[in-house]
Amino acid sequence: MKHYRAATVIALSTLAPRERLLLSVISIVSCHRREPLPLLRTVPAFELIRENGTKFGFADLAGKVWVADFIYTTCPGPCPRMSSQMRRIQDLTARMPGVELVSFTVNPDVDTPAALSEYAKRYQADLSRWHFLTGNREVLHMLKRDAFKLGDVTGNLEHSTRFVLIDRKGQVRAYYATMDGDPVPHIVDDLRRLVDEK
Repeated sequence: MKHYRAATVIALSTLAPRERLLLSVISIVSCHRREPLPLLRTVPAFELIRENGTKFGFADLAGKVWVADFIYTTCPGPCPRMSSQMRRIQDLTARMPGVELVSFTVNPDVDTPAALSEYAKRYQADLSRWHFLTGNREVLHMLKRDAFKLGDVTGNLEHSTRFVLIDRKGQVRAYYATMDGDPVPHIVDDLRRLVDEK
């Protein structure tokens, strides 16, 4: 237990006071034994293009725990809020091994790799862990509609504002509403549970 506390102090010392308090609460809550997160569905293999122009797909996430969302770079509505929340998740999981973040565009005609790269800079994304994906509309449509059950990618730019949690085997384990309160503590807590899951 002493070793755990020392490690926690080191991690907390790099965060702002508000985030430090948040992570402390999460650590306390996560000590309680709870039922495993449900197995909802499996994400199929896919391949898209990253913000740096390279190919990226399901194989690149093998063995990782990840959080996904759907956004577009010119969104005047919920996307800035969602990406700010994703940035907080990025910061709070910086010391969790094997945690990745994936933002899929719903507007691939406009959201080129260059556009996604500029968007990523706006949120100070750590591009070694947070990936912004564009590419074939049919692939994005399949993922949003069939894999994540979040609706269509049809060009009307309507999209879900939920985050999705995926485990090391590519199985969807939870959804989180982003517009009702603050989902970040719950997401980080569940990420920790999946990281520790045997």
